Amino acid sequence: MLGMALAAIDGTIVSTAVPQIVGDLGGFAVFSWLFSGYLLAVTVTLPVYGKLSDTFGRKPVLIAGIVLFLVGSLLCALAWNMAALIAFRIVQGLGGGALQGTVQTIAADLYPLKERPRIQAKLSTVWATSAVAGPVVGGLLAGYADWRWIFLINLPVGALALWLVVRHLHEPARPRPKTRPRIDWAGALAVFATGTLLLTALVQGGVAWPWLSAPSFGLFAASAALAALTVVIERRAAEPIIPGWVWRRRTIASVNLALGAMGLLMVAPTVFLPTYAQSVLGLGPIAAGFVLSVMTLSWPVSAALSDRVYNRIGFRLTAIIGMSAALLVLLAFPLLPYPGEPWQPALIMLLLGAALGLFQLPLIVGVQSTVGWAERGTTTASVLFCRQVGQSVGAAVFGAVANGVLAARLLNAPAPGLPDDLDAVARTLEDPGALSAAATDQLRRAVDAAVDHVYIGAAGAAALALLALVVLAPRRFPVITEPEDRRP
Repeated sequence: MLGMALAAIDGTIVSTAVPQIVGDLGGFAVFSWLFSGYLLAVTVTLPVYGKLSDTFGRKPVLIAGIVLFLVGSLLCALAWNMAALIAFRIVQGLGGGALQGTVQTIAADLYPLKERPRIQAKLSTVWATSAVAGPVVGGLLAGYADWRWIFLINLPVGALALWLVVRHLHEPARPRPKTRPRIDWAGALAVFATGTLLLTALVQGGVAWPWLSAPSFGLFAASAALAALTVVIERRAAEPIIPGWVWRRRTIASVNLALGAMGLLMVAPTVFLPTYAQSVLGLGPIAAGFVLSVMTLSWPVSAALSDRVYNRIGFRLTAIIGMSAALLVLLAFPLLPYPGEPWQPALIMLLLGAALGLFQLPLIVGVQSTVGWAERGTTTASVLFCRQVGQSVGAAVFGAVANGVLAARLLNAPAPGLPDDLDAVARTLEDPGALSAAATDQLRRAVDAAVDHVYIGAAGAAALALLALVVLAPRRFPVITEPEDRRP
């Protein structure tokens, strides 16, 4: 849990200090890469670390991930300009990829099926606590100390986690392979390059350059070519990083697609709800963050209680019920009155967290229970990888939808000079005297319509997740029971 906390708190604690970082180091035009670079590194390394943990064990991979994350944190604290800070954030991300995937895999190794909801719920509380505490701690450190402490604070937490893992995690001896394990370095490099180009195209498209431009077309074409090359390399490899059975087995393939769709829909609350709360409801940043954070309160509770449902009706049906409820909740958001009261979207988020807790945990526990130790790291990494890619695709698609709706609503606006993208809208509304009352109201209504369309798109992603489970997932997951002496 301490290792997971390093990765969980990272995004929220850094975001609050961006003004201080930019004021000290400059580089406002590229500061978004502080988050994009980290996300890229985490996502593209997940499959690699999953395979390495199946080959060499979880403990050495987790130790390497913690060490790499702490080295990156120390370097970030010593950064002398924005370019150096972005590079060191990528180093942090290389460690973060090992933390996210390996901790989830170890949780499945440590606990039998009936106890996994309890430990997974505890891991969920780490993310929930980080979502609330990260902005507060980051704001305090940036306001009353120095932004560099945001990275230095990782060192004692990571050192304690490292000591506990080294001292107390003992994996049982596994049968030694008859031949020396072969690492598919060519496949790892191909996966890394493909993921980097694809995620760069998705993250920067419509931001750093227009979607219909040479950079976008070039990156998408290059990522498609590299994806084809990756398939060829992985088919020929003796121990591929992403083995073909990940997609040939119905259970794993359906869970991958369903959680990819969940990553897609998660963009609506995490990215667009704070903008809605500030621009439409007129809340401050802290209050807007609270509207979102209530989702993290109901999610762990629902996840912890999900075993009482899936033990009776099965993993698939439990997840279908959870995502069906999420679909209804997402469709309810556009029905909220304008401008409405803060408790209304907060209630929506509370219900959404409960629905998604009932959806995600049974799928992760279920899919981990269908494979043995030697395949669990790869399986877990593939699930998390698909969820991360879904989030990147969702940010790109829904960002284009929101800005398109906003521009259409403001096309014939009575006041000249109104902004036509969400970032500019938020900055404009921070200065009440910049616009007339009528123009401000029209701007708020345009944001309301844009976010409503995003939530309708998120409901479409929920429908895709349901389709994957109904069509592809078997009625009952083929659970494997491991003997107790094989557990760490």
